[in-house]
Amino acid sequence: MDTPPLSLQRLAGIMAALRHPETGCPWDLAQDFDTIAPYTIEEAYEVADAIARRDMAELKKELGDLLFQVVFHSRMAEEAGHFALADVVTALCEKMERRHPHIFGANEFGDGRRAASAEAQKDEWERIKAAERAAAGEPERPVSALDGVATALPALMRAEKLQARAARVGFEWPDVAGVRAKLDEELAEFDAAASLEERTEELGDVLFVLANLARRHAIDPEAALRAGSAKFERRFKAMEALAGPGFPALSLDEQERYWQQVKAAERQTGDAA
Repeated sequence: MDTPPLSLQRLAGIMAALRHPETGCPWDLAQDFDTIAPYTIEEAYEVADAIARRDMAELKKELGDLLFQVVFHSRMAEEAGHFALADVVTALCEKMERRHPHIFGANEFGDGRRAASAEAQKDEWERIKAAERAAAGEPERPVSALDGVATALPALMRAEKLQARAARVGFEWPDVAGVRAKLDEELAEFDAAASLEERTEELGDVLFVLANLARRHAIDPEAALRAGSAKFERRFKAMEALAGPGFPALSLDEQERYWQQVKAAERQTGDAA
């Protein structure tokens, strides 16, 4: 088996060949950062899907596909004179060492003391990240606790991260009851909205509060919604199978009876969630 450095060098060589201006692959040569970005996101989700299914053979393949995206972006950056794959790896190594002073030694952002728990270590990680942002900030631009939360994240994930950042500087209800009351308030405002524009805005507020409610209960809102969607898909397909090809012609009440039949079957087999 190749050592990781040799394997990475081989992969970088393959990418360079694919992007060779004279002998490379026409499709690879036609790509740029913008066209490749959607593939990068897709590959990350396929990694998550393989993990959820506990399919280790598929996970190995999907991790390779995700790594290839890193190599692809790095190669395009090298061609443009920005940075190369080696710079990406070096920057990552330096960041990991800097953010783990309790492992690799004290530095300007940490004194090297080990946190008492995983949660405390997570807080220390966020403190170091905030210190890094402050050190890199422009003197004339105030540093915000919300800096660095990527706008391209899935909406629920970004909402949760923004709320977690705000909570670290004290902007948070003292208990979950405050979040629940806010949800009732936002639902009432949604019901009172008089136009599509207003309803869209108010629904955004409802979803934002729901993400906060999930965070306060230590629930990943993205994972919860994925699970809910998977449950709906499983039950709907089972309902179609029970009803047969005539399912679309059934009344809603008749379809609902099949739905309840599927739920009851799941409870009997222990699959209900």
